[in-house]
Amino acid sequence: MKDEHSVAEFTSMKLIPIRLQPGQDLKAALELWIEQEGGGSAWVVSGIGSLSGAQMRWAGRADPTALDGDLEIVTLQGSLCRDGAHLHATVADAQGSVLGGHLCEGSIVRTTAEVLIALLPQWQLERVPDPKTGYRELAIQPHTQAGA
Repeated sequence: MKDEHSVAEFTSMKLIPIRLQPGQDLKAALELWIEQEGGGSAWVVSGIGSLSGAQMRWAGRADPTALDGDLEIVTLQGSLCRDGAHLHATVADAQGSVLGGHLCEGSIVRTTAEVLIALLPQWQLERVPDPKTGYRELAIQPHTQAGA
């Protein structure tokens, strides 16, 4: 299947490493960052760190599940736009059990969260209602502002 966008169109991607501090809500902090400093469209390429508890939504479930206790962030990735973040994470508890799913607000940084973000200035990402899924899904358009 041929992609509608060529590889050459992604040459202006800019990688930005950020560190979130203890006590910050991981999802809310990334949403605030993209709104205030990130230009509005980005991808979380990778993330590691720790949480003092998390809210995760499992596949097919409507509501998040609380995970209590200290957790290691094993992976973090997803899309960021001014309309919100869509983040997936895997976390490990003190016994080494690993769970993964949709990261929700209420996932609090314990010691650090080190996140690599790819800014996408040539694209406009937004969340729009999708009648097929019933969710606000990602819409991708070329950025049309001059100088962007």
